[in-house]
Amino acid sequence: MLEVAELKPGEVFFDLGAGDGRTVIMAAKTFGARAVGVEMREDLAKRAMSVIHDNGLSDRVTIVNGDMFKVDLTSADVVFLYLTTSANEKVKPKMESELKKGVRVVSHDYEIVGWKPEKVENFVENPSMGYPSHTIYLYKT
Repeated sequence: MLEVAELKPGEVFFDLGAGDGRTVIMAAKTFGARAVGVEMREDLAKRAMSVIHDNGLSDRVTIVNGDMFKVDLTSADVVFLYLTTSANEKVKPKMESELKKGVRVVSHDYEIVGWKPEKVENFVENPSMGYPSHTIYLYKT
C-alpha cells in the first residue's frame, strides 16, 4: 500500500482509522516518513503509542486518539484509508476541502465513490496460505 502510494522519506503520512498503528509504524520505519495515525478507540490508540515508543519512533509518529473529522489534514502528502465505502463517502468532503493538490490517497479494499483512481492494484497477502485477495485504490487530489 505504501509502495503504491510512492511514499518518500520526509513526507507526511496520515492513517485515518489507524487501529494498532502498524501502517504508521511502517511508514516511519521503512519509508522514512513522518506519520500521524488517527484512532477513535482508546485501547487501540494506547497499544499503538506503546509500540511506537518501543520502536523509538516517537519523534516521527504521532497517534491522535480522537475523531478523524476533527483532525487537520492540510499537511498531508499521503492519506491512507482502510474504511468502508460508506465511511469513505463521509470523509470525502473533508479530504476535498483540506487536502492540497497532488496528495495521494490510498484506500484499501474500498473505493471512494465519485473519484477516479489513478491506479488499482490487486494482491494476495499470502498465496500459499490461501488468504483472500485485496484491492488497493490510488487517487490523487
